[in-house]
Amino acid sequence: MWFWFALGSAVFAALTSILAKIGIEGVNSNLATAIRTVVVVVMAWGMVFLTHTQGGIKSISQKSWLFLILSGLATGASWLCYYKALQMGNASKVVPIDKLSVIITLVMAFLFLHEEFTPKSLIGCGLIGAGTLLMVL
Repeated sequence: MWFWFALGSAVFAALTSILAKIGIEGVNSNLATAIRTVVVVVMAWGMVFLTHTQGGIKSISQKSWLFLILSGLATGASWLCYYKALQMGNASKVVPIDKLSVIITLVMAFLFLHEEFTPKSLIGCGLIGAGTLLMVL
């Protein structure tokens, strides 16, 4: 089931890029990011209440709070950078560079989460890196 959610994430991320590139025209990138964020917040809390999971907030550990907050800050920084890059550059160039996050995530997962780095993932990272260079040069 995770595969279908991951595929949905990819499709919606692609839509995000195209819709954002159209919508950001003539709008300050920080303002556009803030508008997008409000929509995401409303949608996320809507899902929490729709699924009746709001009671779980009491059982979140301090460690989880810390890392969820840090993740939120990283997301915000990513979105601010992404929207500024999208405003200044072509979506066909910005998006492949943004997707270098796949390589960075694999390296960080290896270093900090001690996940396995296999020959297959090493080759995949090389291909993603090479493909990104091909697309943006």
